[in-house]
Amino acid sequence: MFKNKIFILIVSILIAITLILTAAFVLWNFMEKNNQSQDPAGQAQDAVASVKPTKPPTAEEIKANTAFVKDILTNLSGGGNFIKLSLAFELENSKGKTEFDSLLDSAVKGTIVQTLADMTSEQVQGSKGNDLLTSTLMNKLNPMLHEGKIRQIWITDKVLQ
Repeated sequence: MFKNKIFILIVSILIAITLILTAAFVLWNFMEKNNQSQDPAGQAQDAVASVKPTKPPTAEEIKANTAFVKDILTNLSGGGNFIKLSLAFELENSKGKTEFDSLLDSAVKGTIVQTLADMTSEQVQGSKGNDLLTSTLMNKLNPMLHEGKIRQIWITDKVLQ
């Protein structure tokens, strides 16, 4: 009888500890999600901050690790507007550029067209529109890359009609 009470007491304590640890884990994850930035510009800054600092690349390295996407023409959301866009993607290393080039015709162009289809002409106008577009693209494309990350996206040509 005495052993049975001790066993029940130990099991109760273990269950209580497990519940406390589970509640702490859920609370920790909830607070981590709240601390993450919700706007695309903040998320892009967080992604850039996670890139390992190295020596500044030379102009030749930047040129070698830059991929170009030219003349994407697609409709924008909310009306009869369309945009023609050319972009330059600066990647952090040659492995990242190789991986990016292999995804260029499928995932990268598809993501660009999908992102533009969700945006209105007012959202892509001006320098704030350029920042919103490039940060949104960076947030969507960087998770696809495993060998290197996108360091910078440049809008090299843009026509909004």
